Amino acid sequence: MVQKLRERARGEGGFTLVELLVVMLILGLLAAIAIPSFFNQRDKARDADAKSAARTAQTAIETYATDNGGSYDGATVNALVNIEQTLTDRVINVSATDDSYTVTAESETGNTFSITRNSDGTTLLECETAGEAGCPSSGTWGD
Repeated sequence: MVQKLRERARGEGGFTLVELLVVMLILGLLAAIAIPSFFNQRDKARDADAKSAARTAQTAIETYATDNGGSYDGATVNALVNIEQTLTDRVINVSATDDSYTVTAESETGNTFSITRNSDGTTLLECETAGEAGCPSSGTWGD
């Protein structure tokens, strides 16, 4: 029995240093490819949260106008938060006149996403840093 174990131990070889270095090199290359992709996806998710906040603020300001005879004038961040409490955790800026408004949300990446309703009823969805993370290269987002 002992003789069999000794024969078996002699027959088994380990990995050479070169083989281990090659494996480490391959793992390093894979990590160099995967890590930037992971960070880019994380930034896109953060920007998606800001887009969601801008859409929520748009719904809140439309509700505000419904409650105020169709006028957006006087809408503030606090007024929107009173309508939609989930906006308290997000950076929102509001600029409103009687028949137009702009609501803006800032992402953790520093990118800003805004929705502008013009006096003719058209809307424009813009982002600040075109081509980065969740902001398309055109500088506009949404439908």
